[in-house]
This record gives sequence, structure tokens and C-alpha cells, in this order.
Amino acid sequence: MVSRRVRSTVHRLQRQLRAERDEAAVYRALAEARQGEERRVLLALADAEERHAAHFAALLGGEGPARHRPGFQGRVLGWLARHGGGFMVLALMQRAELVRSREREVEGRDAIAADELVHSHVVAGLAQQGRTRAAGLLRATVFGVNDGLVSNTSLVLGLAGAGSSTEIVLLAGLVGLLAGALSMAAGEFVSVRSQRELLQSSEGGLASADRAALRRAGGDQVALVFRAEGMTAERAERAAVALLEDGGGSGEQHPAEGWQYGGLDVVGSDVGAAASSFAAFAVGAAVPVVPFLVTTGGVALGWAVALAGVALLIVGAVIGVLTGGPLLRRAVRQLAIGAAAATATYLLGTLLGVVVG
Repeated sequence: MVSRRVRSTVHRLQRQLRAERDEAAVYRALAEARQGEERRVLLALADAEERHAAHFAALLGGEGPARHRPGFQGRVLGWLARHGGGFMVLALMQRAELVRSREREVEGRDAIAADELVHSHVVAGLAQQGRTRAAGLLRATVFGVNDGLVSNTSLVLGLAGAGSSTEIVLLAGLVGLLAGALSMAAGEFVSVRSQRELLQSSEGGLASADRAALRRAGGDQVALVFRAEGMTAERAERAAVALLEDGGGSGEQHPAEGWQYGGLDVVGSDVGAAASSFAAFAVGAAVPVVPFLVTTGGVALGWAVALAGVALLIVGAVIGVLTGGPLLRRAVRQLAIGAAAATATYLLGTLLGVVVG
């Protein structure tokens, strides 16, 4: 008869085998949507996870099934990886690799623990690149949802505290949704457009400078200017040489034109940012309003509070994923901030209702 300890060990090894194979499948799914060096790095990670899986399979006395079907979490992450959510998957995988390395240290599997720790740093680098590429859109989307959620929940609770009818609360919530979303969109459009215009004006300053003065400074010094603005050393040197020798007179695009800081568009589209801000704010602001479309009174208010609380937890967790911070702490912090704002508005609404009424 197999002892309980042996069964526990077998179950643990089977769980670890499935986890390693799931991770390999996720890395391969991520690699499908990548090119160049990033793709090669992800495939190397997948190969390493498969070696770990082979190790655990050998401990179990066999190689396991020829075809592996990922578990629910692996299938969800794989789907996200193939449909535009790659950087979020990387952020989650970073945390998983770090946890896994600590588990392996406890189990005494030093070699695998070292691999997992290295993987966590590799994935962290890839995730940071994803965050940088998506920074503008994510900022507009995630924080737009949060702003709409907190502001309209506070508005709804403030009016409820003042004793307003369901119809007034609903009307005010819908007006607040539209006004806030339009305001967010306009502000984001102006912000991004102004930032892009500022960068464009700074990029053109060097090209219009006096050629003789630049030649006296020398190519190395001119290249420093381009490097300070974010160009790689190689491209900065080419831009300086072209500027000093030709200055763009050949009619070809100058190496200094059309470049982006660090190879990335750090500003993004003004129209895209405005549209995402409008949609994100509207989604967040709709959460506390929806219950008043289907019910009335205290029931609607209770559902509004509950839905807003769940939404705040989700937003906080998403922020944790995007920033690489602890998910639970970010979720609770976001809930606390939203609850404080809504409670304060409810109390002020109650006071105003008494005073005005």
C-alpha cells in the first residue's frame, strides 16, 4: 500500500510537471506574436521550461503524455498572449517565475531554482519593454476607468445621501458620465498633442542651426546632442555626419528625422489617447449607474456600492500587474481610496441635504 507521504510527493511532482509544461506553452504562445531577438528569448525560455518538465517527468518514472493540454490558467494566458495581451501575460509570468524559484529553493532543487530566478529577471525585462510601449494607452485606459468609477460613484452616493429620488440620481449619473468622459477625452487630446508638438519642435532645432558653427564643434559633439535626446550611439553618429556633410540637402530623409526616443513612441496618438480616455471613463462611470436602470431606492444603491467595490479591486489588481507591484496590496489600496472618496461625498451630500432641505 502506498503511504500518504509517497502520494503527497507524487501529487506535488505532477503539479510541478503540469506547471512547467503550462509555462512552456505560454512562452511559445508569446513567441508566436513576437519577432527578432524577443522571439528567440521567449523560445529559449520555453526550451528551458521543457527541460524542467522532463526532469520532473523522469522523477515520476516516465515522460508523461506525448501531448500536453494546458490547464485553465495556461489556456487563458495563452489566449491573451496571442490576442494582444502579451505584456500583461509577461507581468504575470514574472511573478510566477519568482515564486517558483523560491519554491525550488525550499525543495533543494538549486539548479532549477537558479534557472527560475534568471527567468524572472529575463521576463521582467521583456515585461518592462511591453509596459514602455503601451504606457500612453494604458495610462489613459486604466486610470480613465478608475477616474470614472470613483467620480461617478461619489456623485451617486452624494445625491443619495442628500435624499434625491432614483430618477434624479440616474439622470445625474448619466450626465456625469458624459461630461466626465468628454472632459477626459479633451484633456488627453490636448496633453498628448502638446507633448508631441514640444518634441517635434525640439527635434527641429538642431537642423536649423548654423552649419559653420556645427562644423567647428565637430561630429562627436553634435552626436552628443542626438544621444542626449535618446538616440543610440550608432544612429547619433550617422545623424551628426549627415548633418555636417550634407545637412539634408540631398533630399533624402535625414537620419535625425522620424526617430523615436529609445526606439519607442513615448507619446502615442492624440486621437487614440482621447478615444481610449472617453471609453475608459465611460465604462468606469457606468458601473454605479447601471443598478439604477433596473431597480430603485436602497436596493439600487446597495448594488451600486457592491459593483463599484468589486470594480475598484479589479482596477487595483490590474494596476499591480502593469506596474509589477503586489496585486492584493494594490487592489486593497484602490478600494480604500475609492471608498474614502465615496464615503466623504455621501456624508457631505447628507449634510447638504439637511441644510438645503
